[in-house]
Amino acid sequence: MPNHILAPILGTDRLILRGHRTSDFDDSASMWADPEVVALISGEPSTEEQSWTRLLSYTGHWSHLGFGYWVVECKKTGVFLGEVGFANHRRDTAPSLDGNPEAGWVFKAGAQGKGYATEAVTRMLEWADEWLEFDQTSCIFDPEHSNSIRVAEKTGFSNKIMGTYSTLETLFMRRARQFR
Repeated sequence: MPNHILAPILGTDRLILRGHRTSDFDDSASMWADPEVVALISGEPSTEEQSWTRLLSYTGHWSHLGFGYWVVECKKTGVFLGEVGFANHRRDTAPSLDGNPEAGWVFKAGAQGKGYATEAVTRMLEWADEWLEFDQTSCIFDPEHSNSIRVAEKTGFSNKIMGTYSTLETLFMRRARQFR
């Protein structure tokens, strides 16, 4: 993979997906500190230190792996809505995620239930299908996270398999690359 890649700017009818900036830290940290947002992700609100490390990881993914996370903002207002993208976290999972980018998404509480996740994930997957040379992408969820599981199903993820992440029961889903 090439080094020093910047996140491409992607658009939909309502959204802009763009790379993270240092100025996004407060919005991102606030979202990750919201107990409602993280209830079925980690279960624990993130500290500022954890959010800062996450932001640096997002930008580092682009530089070292050629993929990463985008900020999702409202096209009309520029308001921060959430984050979507791909990562390689080298997670301790069974089944293994090695060799496949892991897709993920998170939206602030006020941006949920409006179709933004499906719209943004659809767009990032279109980008991945064109630019990434992987046969498939994966995603993992708390089995109770029905909203994100619905987004995954709507955007082409299937092959539900129960497994573990660390010691937690985890739902794994995969999506084959779509050739256009």
